Amino acid sequence: MTDSGPKLKLFKWLKIIISSFIVTVLLLLTIASIRTITLDVNVGLQLAQWEKTKHISLVIDHRQREELIENFKEAVRIPTVSFSETESNTTALLHFDRLLRTAFPTVFSSSLVQHENVANYSHLFWVQGSQPDLEPYLLLAHIDVVPASESDGWEAPPFSAKEINGFIYGRGTIDNKSPVMSILQALEYLLIKGYTPRRGFYIGLGHDEEVSGYNGSVNIARILKQRGVQLLFVLDEGLAILDGVISGLEGPAALIGISEKGSATVKLSVNMVPSHSSMPPRETTVGILAAAVKRLEDNPMPRLFGHGPERGIFENLAHKFGFPLKFIMSNLWLFSPLLGRILERKPETNAFVRTTTAVTMFNAGVKVNVIPSLAEAYVNLRIHSAQSLQEVLDLIHSTVGDQRVKIELVDGFDPLPVSSADEKSFGFQIIKKTVVDMFPAVTVAPGICIGNTDSRHFKDLTNDIYRFAPVWFKPGDAQRFHGINERISKKNYEELVVFYSDFIQNCDIQKLPEPHSSVHEL
Repeated sequence: MTDSGPKLKLFKWLKIIISSFIVTVLLLLTIASIRTITLDVNVGLQLAQWEKTKHISLVIDHRQREELIENFKEAVRIPTVSFSETESNTTALLHFDRLLRTAFPTVFSSSLVQHENVANYSHLFWVQGSQPDLEPYLLLAHIDVVPASESDGWEAPPFSAKEINGFIYGRGTIDNKSPVMSILQALEYLLIKGYTPRRGFYIGLGHDEEVSGYNGSVNIARILKQRGVQLLFVLDEGLAILDGVISGLEGPAALIGISEKGSATVKLSVNMVPSHSSMPPRETTVGILAAAVKRLEDNPMPRLFGHGPERGIFENLAHKFGFPLKFIMSNLWLFSPLLGRILERKPETNAFVRTTTAVTMFNAGVKVNVIPSLAEAYVNLRIHSAQSLQEVLDLIHSTVGDQRVKIELVDGFDPLPVSSADEKSFGFQIIKKTVVDMFPAVTVAPGICIGNTDSRHFKDLTNDIYRFAPVWFKPGDAQRFHGINERISKKNYEELVVFYSDFIQNCDIQKLPEPHSSVHEL
């Protein structure tokens, strides 16, 4: 009984602490509930008073449908493969040039269009506008594709453009011949109908994007820079319309890439005096290097979700999730660490959370009874927007922590600048309007490209680069990208033609309307 006093005091203190904690949590939840009011961007966009421009409605008849599908199939059949920076199928690239001239005769003969070949195989088009004071933009796409082999397990030969259940199969159907052909097909139809743009624009078609674009897009950008061209924005490939891909999201979402991760390829090597396998040293080059690689895999780069623009994806889509995800995503100021831990559990969402580390090549040894003098490994990293290339290299050195392992940067670059995505952002709002007008049920949000495009070569010509094409991705389709059974539906390809036709005309406005928004609460 002598200790009842201290126990009573302890109980009172615990009661005060618990009460304070409950009050704090309730306060935070109250604030969070207030912050959960979000904008329905689609409704706001539709309420805005857009400037009226002459609009040619593209109604595709049966003959045109057969024509555009056949043009696209022929493009897929041409194996414009880039194998390396120094090796590509130049015969196929010349064949593709001839196809473009045959498929789009009006584009190549119109007095409004100037065309030039760049670096032999790339193309630059200038479509003259009637109001030269309106700043031009650039539509960017690429002709080349990654290698593909029928032996990999394709349902149809990868360069056959075979139809199966309404889909056209083939390498390049998504990446990136559908934008190449649909942009020019849309322009062809518009010119035939007598269209003259108010705002001039460029079309750039690179021939070596899959091997970094150092000949194609780099030279296109150099030409524009030499001519003093400043671009209002650039629209390139990148993200798509995701339908059923994001767990818990109600309805499809079009993600417009406003940035892309940086990239680095790092070489790790260990060099020692060779020896016979019958008298092995305690540690070999392979063992030392394997341990270094294992340390990199066991110690991933820091979790950075919430520190970069990827946060905007979830905030913009929050109102399309059910409770409690809607509540969490509407209040990432509080729940970013929690959501980051959830996202890092799967490879496809872990890429949003941090700089990813992938060991892609490991080379050592020439004979089973010889301990190799040299062991090498290559590591590919995709750098989060909140990190720099140098910071990543410093972390690799500290994680490896072994002076016997030589660490060399093969190539790399910092994450790309973040383009604007607010109500005053011309390019973003025009893309959004075109998507919403065509697909009213689709929610539009900014996104981050975890891969890289050659649009980065144009960052000195504009402040705004967007990465999007209205290709529909359902569960499993992302794996077709650079994988087997790449395909696009005939319906979706036709939608791309209509999209670019509407998009080009939507760009003819002189300025964006005053913003209107509609709000709803949790």
